[in-house]
Amino acid sequence: MTTTTTGEGPLRRGGVRPGERAPAPDLARGIMLLAIVMSNTAFHLWAARRGPSGWQPVDGSWPDRTVQFTMIIVLDMRIYPLFAFLFGYGMMQLYLRQTAAGTAGRDVVRLLRRRSLWLIVIGLAHATLLMSGDILGFYGVMSLLLGFAFLRRGERALKWWTGAGVALLLLTTAGPIVSAALEGRLGTMGDAGAEPGFLAYGAQHESWLEAAEVRLETGLFVTFVASAVSLAGGAFLVFLLGFLAARHRVLEEPGRHLRLLRRTAVLGIAAGWLGALPAALAHVGVLDVPPDAESESGALVMLRDLTGSAGGLGYVAAVALVAHRWTTRGHRRGGTATAVAAVSAVGKRSLSCYLAHSLIFAPVLAAWGLGLGGHLGSATAALFATTVWLVTVAGALALERAGRRGPAEAVLRRLTYGRREPGTNRVERESG
Repeated sequence: MTTTTTGEGPLRRGGVRPGERAPAPDLARGIMLLAIVMSNTAFHLWAARRGPSGWQPVDGSWPDRTVQFTMIIVLDMRIYPLFAFLFGYGMMQLYLRQTAAGTAGRDVVRLLRRRSLWLIVIGLAHATLLMSGDILGFYGVMSLLLGFAFLRRGERALKWWTGAGVALLLLTTAGPIVSAALEGRLGTMGDAGAEPGFLAYGAQHESWLEAAEVRLETGLFVTFVASAVSLAGGAFLVFLLGFLAARHRVLEEPGRHLRLLRRTAVLGIAAGWLGALPAALAHVGVLDVPPDAESESGALVMLRDLTGSAGGLGYVAAVALVAHRWTTRGHRRGGTATAVAAVSAVGKRSLSCYLAHSLIFAPVLAAWGLGLGGHLGSATAALFATTVWLVTVAGALALERAGRRGPAEAVLRRLTYGRREPGTNRVERESG
């Protein structure tokens, strides 16, 4: 068996091989990227008028308002938990594959540490050059800390800390809402006069250099400060749920967990959508509340954020059920099969497709580029985002048929495993 050393113990195998991939995680990542690119339209509409939340525009025609309402319920703060779960799931998958091949657990943790550090570097470069809303650096820090602390822990410890995460999340998010309600100041909780959050993304600057300075500052804050605050607030629980689910192969073998997946899909999505409904109704003017309540630190937004993890987990479960139905019923031909294969191809190349979104988005929409974001509404921006995603779908499908992995995945894999990846031949290194 081929091994490699990188200043530490030997690795007994390389990364995931094509035949080891399960449909559900790749399908979920492909869908997730559509949701992310849709969410990123809000801060690229740099000329739009904002309300107290400082995020979604408050102007436009009825199609624009419909898109805003839908995005608040379905996407806002629901996609990041989905990504965190899949990220944690993938980390544990890598750990289990390596240890099953004979690699020492501490050496797998070192491997993941190197991968996390490179994600931080890539994320900060991405934030500075194109998009300060980068999530790679944020999750690089999260995976660096959580991988070191929890990957080698037993199941009992993971469950205990997951429970602690739930308690912290309720304490830091639900606690202030309940306290304000008991004191009769729910409507004044928050700050409607705070600087709109979308300004931190720099799309409104006509100078690329000025925008880059803003993006770097925001990128550093999101990567190092927001990640620490999120960990202290219990956000690690979704990562740990991903660890636990991977140990039980929930996404690889969904048929063994149908009851769990069905309950999670129904209850999670219901909780996520109902929790965001008050904020969405207030945004479109159906629900009359004080402006402070709609602000980023207000009760409605905090309720939306509190239920975001449930919504994200519900989405993962729903995709796993779809993947199970597709694989067990043999729908391998026709339009459905092509669509599933195309979206899964995006999921296999999620890093490349994520970066490609910004390569198209930023120069076209930002004021320092073509400035199209100053002329679009929420509905037309959503159409543009969908088009961008479809472009990456076409590219990913072409790479899939050619047996090639995404360019960003190839670079990250080389940086993680080194020039001579163990346990693979040349064809396997180029594909999969």
